[in-house]
Formats: sequence, C-alpha cells, structure tokens
Amino acid sequence: MAQAEPRSVVIIGGGIVGCTTAYYLTHHPSFISSRTQVTLLEASAHGAAQGASGKAGGLVARWAYPQPLVDVSFDEHVRLAELHGGPDRWGWRYVGCGSWEGRAEAVPETPPEENGADGEADSLSGRRKSLEKTLGLEGGKPPKKKTKKATGLPSDLTWMAEDLTDAYSPMAPHGDTAQVHPYFFTTSMLAFAQEKGAEFTQGKATRIVIEDGGVTGVEYCDPSTQSEQHLLPATHVILATGAWASTLLPALPVTGTRAHSITIRPPKHHLPLAPYVLFTEITLPRDVGRGTRRRGTTHASPEIYARPGPDGEVYACGPGDDAPLPPCVDDVVVDQEACDNVWRQVRGVSRVLRAGRVHRRQACYLPTVLGSRAGPIVGDARQVARGLVVAVGHTCWGISNAPGTARAISELVMEGEIRCADLRSLQPSLFF
Repeated sequence: MAQAEPRSVVIIGGGIVGCTTAYYLTHHPSFISSRTQVTLLEASAHGAAQGASGKAGGLVARWAYPQPLVDVSFDEHVRLAELHGGPDRWGWRYVGCGSWEGRAEAVPETPPEENGADGEADSLSGRRKSLEKTLGLEGGKPPKKKTKKATGLPSDLTWMAEDLTDAYSPMAPHGDTAQVHPYFFTTSMLAFAQEKGAEFTQGKATRIVIEDGGVTGVEYCDPSTQSEQHLLPATHVILATGAWASTLLPALPVTGTRAHSITIRPPKHHLPLAPYVLFTEITLPRDVGRGTRRRGTTHASPEIYARPGPDGEVYACGPGDDAPLPPCVDDVVVDQEACDNVWRQVRGVSRVLRAGRVHRRQACYLPTVLGSRAGPIVGDARQVARGLVVAVGHTCWGISNAPGTARAISELVMEGEIRCADLRSLQPSLFF
C-alpha cells in the first residue's frame, strides 16, 4: 500500500485561532505518521498574540454563540486546562457573571502619566458602537435577562461600591462562565505546538498562491524590510487572520471593529479580588469628564473582569468604534480619550480600583462578518481552491471559541471532514 504524500500546512495568523490550530494539528494522533509539517506565519514583528488575542478580556462562556461551536469549545477549554496546568499557566478559572447597575461618583481627574500606562496613544477616533457581547445569535443561548430589581451584591464582591449599586443579578448559572488570560493562553498553545515540531515564521502574507485549482504556497514579505518576498510551499493553507482576512481573500465579508481596553492594578492590600465578570450599566454624573460628556453620553456600559495572579489585574473595556483597519496589527492606533473614558467610568463605581493605577491602555480589532448571515466562517473553501481552509470572523468570542474551531479544522485537514460538531451553517460557501 502506497504511503500518502506528506502535508505542508501553512497557518496564516498568529492569534488565538492560528496558534490553537497549530496545537491541535501537532497533537492529532496521526500527525507524525502522516508526515505533516506545520508552519505558522505571523505578520507582527513582536511575535504571536499582538492583536485581539493578547488584548481581549479572556471570557469563556457556555452562553456564547454559535452554539454548535460553543458546545465543543467550552469542554475543550476545560480539558486543556486540566492537561496543561491552565490555572497556573494562563489563569483558567470559573467566574461569577453578573449584571451590575448603579451610579458613578465624580472623582478628580488623574493625569495619565501618574497611572503608569503603557502603549502608544493618538487622538484618532471613530463612531462608537456596542460590541453586543451579551446578544446571542439564532440557536444560541444568551445569558439570562437582567432585572431592575435590586438583589444586592454577592457578599464577596467587595471591590464594587455597594452604596452606588442600584441592582445586581447573576446572568448565567454557576459553571457556565470562565476566563483565561488570552495572551498567556495563546502563547502557550504556540509553545506546545512548537514542542511537537511546528515552526514559527515572522512575515506578512501577501498572497496565497493557487495553481491548477489548488493552493501551492504562501508568499510573504520580510517583517524587517517589508519588501523582500519569500515563499512557503503548502498543500494546505489555513486563513486565520481575523479582521485582516479580506486583505488576502477579498471575497470574505469580514471587517474589523476597534475596541479599547485598560488594565488596572489595585493596591496589594485589597488582593485577591473575588472572581467576577461584570456587565455594567452606569449612570454618569454631569462632571464625569470632558471626553465622555463631549459625546453627550449620560450612561456607559463598560465590562469589568477581575483576573487572577499576584498583581490582581482588572481588565475593563468600553464600546467599539469604526476606525479604519490599519495595514498590520503593529499599526493599530490607541485612542487616548476612549481609554480615559473607561477609566473614569470604572473608578467612579469602584473605590478599590480607583486606589489602583492603570497599567495598560490598548486597542485591538475584533473581526466582524458583514451581511445578514452571522459568523464565524469556519471550514473548507474548496470553491476558491483545494486545500484552502478558512477560520475567521469570531467577533468578540474568538478566545472562547478558539479550541472548538481548532479541533474542527485539525479534523478537516487530517481526516478530511469535521467530526466534532455540525458546523455546516458556518461553511465558507455560504458567505461568498
């Protein structure tokens, strides 16, 4: 019996979907015997997880969407954490998930330089829009509707101001919401893949090479010169470039929504903070700050996530905007005002966080699928070329749904079909 030809798999994109796919391919039972070579190509000059995969909140939920992908992904998160020491390595833990409604206090302005903030900033701004994280898609399982009735804060949620709370209610059953630190999860998946033989190459993909109806390679430019062209031969190409997917495959209806976030380090004597993810509805005082008031906003809805670890970091994010997608993840611009607004809102409702300092101000682009059909887009794109696989458009649920996506893609490449879930509603042919 003739031995099958070896596979050369090139994954374009070193975010959480690309790195986790490299992990699942290299850990597939037939990886070694099938003589499969995996190469991950990443455009950033700074390594993997430089976009949303390093700057997201890290929420993992059974009530995310789409449900067929969620059902696989959540259990895979649990398995990976148990197998590789996730609690210590990437902060895996179950968390409470609640809706908090209340009022923000007006507090004096704090100069940005006193907060120890990292990252570049600019005044570039776009039209604000909701990330709609709590809105389930058709067939999904959205969190429970919040209630206006005040139920009181949980006894351990002491880092939110009780006297400023109007209502609190849990949004999901215990055990249905968890978290990871997305940067550490993504880079751990890449490291495990490299231990099994995957190669990591830095360079910006410029073209997927197609000959006689099938992929034959990926052309990319050197990240230092941005001009010298190289070629990675391939029998399979997996497109996992998030918001940048349409730059390589223009037919894909994928764009990006810029989202801003900050991380806050509270005083050591308040640690550890109880593990909660909060979706807030905050009534702002009239003097909450020039940036927020200039937009005519009287309410705000930041998300606030307590994280584990010795620094007790807290992540907070605001709405997205429609700022144009830059050429590369390294070119993302941080809107200083957007980050300052999140900080004003959060410190107005938490005196514990107000006593801390902002550690990072950052921005990333969440991949959004255009049109009436909701994403993500996952599967075989043979209508474009044999050997082309697409895994993009995960919106705000890329962290949560990466393991299920990666497992499905690894089955498609290594076994010829997706077996772990029925993902026919996500197949690329429905989106072109």
